[in-house]
Amino acid sequence: MTVSRHLVAFLLVSLTPLANLYFPGDLSVNAQTPSSARKKGRVKRTASVRSKPLSEKPVEAGFLTAAQHNAKLRTQLSWTFGGKPQKGWYLYEALINQLLDSKRKSGSETFASTLAKWQGKRKLPPSGVLDADTLYVMVSIWQEQRLKERSPATPEQLITAPASDFYDPTRPEELRQVERNTYAAYQRLIRAAATDRSLGLAVDSGGGLAPTEKYLKIVSAFRTREYQEQLRRKSPNAGRAGLAINSPHFTGRALDLYVGGDPVETNDANRRIQVETRVYQWLVNNASRFGFRPYYYEPWHWEFVGP
Repeated sequence: MTVSRHLVAFLLVSLTPLANLYFPGDLSVNAQTPSSARKKGRVKRTASVRSKPLSEKPVEAGFLTAAQHNAKLRTQLSWTFGGKPQKGWYLYEALINQLLDSKRKSGSETFASTLAKWQGKRKLPPSGVLDADTLYVMVSIWQEQRLKERSPATPEQLITAPASDFYDPTRPEELRQVERNTYAAYQRLIRAAATDRSLGLAVDSGGGLAPTEKYLKIVSAFRTREYQEQLRRKSPNAGRAGLAINSPHFTGRALDLYVGGDPVETNDANRRIQVETRVYQWLVNNASRFGFRPYYYEPWHWEFVGP
């Protein structure tokens, strides 16, 4: 009997290390583990390391799929404007981000999250996907901000701007007329842009644009109905998305400004060059301070609606 007891004791002592080797403490915890032992850290629960609760996750969580859709729709969304089929909305990203008050890339989850909040405020499904329905609402907002009154300017309302303000300094006097309040606002805009060194504009001693500078110079301002008809005859396929029958240029309060590329060419390749220039993006973010609103389809076209 004595030998048996000694043998059992010997076996228990010998096998204890093996038990610890094959049954580590963090897997042996159960409801019978004393709380005092858990507090002292003698054993570890397998569930002690957990992911953050949902409430602590970033705001954009859950918008990965929407971001993936946006990355695709950016160049592939099919929609129409002015009777012309359109592809994607990449040409309007600067305007879209300005509308959303966002600086995020359109393919990011944060952009999708911001868009979802914007959609919800406008009674759209808050999917975070910039689909055709959402884009049409944006277009309607941009269009609503444009000039409402299209009455032709009277001679008393017009001034003749100096040739140095124009992209083509040889432009005749009758094509250099601008509504006087619009011209004053344009000068304020130019002075502000000239102080922004990131634009790299050539500036004269008076703080305006130097004669050698092309960016932000006026390409076209006031037009008579007769002159507009001449332009339409030269571009018979322009459609409603191009040269308007009742043009805001009749008011003298619409300015075509040089923002790069071919000054007033509407093909997508040219417009892409224009919307990626620093001066265009500066206009998107600053022109409204001087009373100017964009015609979203033409990066060069800005209308003075007042402060």
